[in-house]
Amino acid sequence: MTNTSAAHITVLLQEAVDALLQSSAGADGTYVDATFGRGGHSRLILSRLSAQGCLQAFDKDLEAIAEAGRIDDARFSIRHEGFANLSDLPDGSVDGVLMDLGVSSPQIDSPERGFSFRFDGPLDMRMDTTRGESVAEWLATATVDQITEVIRDYGEERFAFQIAKALVARRQERGPISTTADLAKLVADTVKTREPGKDPATRTFQAFRIFINAELEELEQALNASLRVLRPGARLVVISFHSLEDRIVKQFMAKHSKEVVDRRVPFAAPVPMRLNALGRVKPSADEVGSNPRSRSAIMRIAERTQVPA
Repeated sequence: MTNTSAAHITVLLQEAVDALLQSSAGADGTYVDATFGRGGHSRLILSRLSAQGCLQAFDKDLEAIAEAGRIDDARFSIRHEGFANLSDLPDGSVDGVLMDLGVSSPQIDSPERGFSFRFDGPLDMRMDTTRGESVAEWLATATVDQITEVIRDYGEERFAFQIAKALVARRQERGPISTTADLAKLVADTVKTREPGKDPATRTFQAFRIFINAELEELEQALNASLRVLRPGARLVVISFHSLEDRIVKQFMAKHSKEVVDRRVPFAAPVPMRLNALGRVKPSADEVGSNPRSRSAIMRIAERTQVPA
């Protein structure tokens, strides 16, 4: 099937790489692009590294792995794994980790991937099409309660129960839903009110994508792994695109940016802070104007403290 996508535009490109390379190691450091995507951040990082610097990337998407194969640079390598596998790296071996969360434009705009309600295609939504079950396969057996929980918790959709009930009724009457167009129509027929300018299916599609790829669980695992693999003075830079992701990142950075006192052991020394949260950055008006998909992005930055964990 023909890919209808335009070229992918990397969000907060300069800002993210600037923040990452302000680690204590600078251009000589060892960095991780935990979500390679189409390589925008990776290419800019490589252009600014010295001959001693190196970059390790991760991605679950086979198309991203193929794109990475076009980079001919001895300082670069990529692993066909999700970024939770940061935990495989040695302790204190990295000077910066960049996580650009969410879905790339080519993924959204490829009908065969099933991420978008704008293009009809199979209801898949897996980041890694070689592993796990698709959304269609899950919906073929999921109960009303299971579907409701996913749409409510991951899509923050107030009509979650009504959509779940309609999906199961459709399955019982005509068989399970299997295409993005059918899902989008069912949601539109079920949800009678919606925010201006937003498709009724937006929240449901987001919920199913997050669930089927275990995105929030993987994000929590990757953040925890980053604490261990980052050296003192290293940078953690995370770009999120919806409130569920950003809440996890914000709370993680806040939690580890303060001393922790175990009140059960009155005379024990407090556990020292492990991160120094450095703030957040949002896209400029110019960036949002040229790339509307950047409008919801929030980048948070933290630095690994000099105190060992």
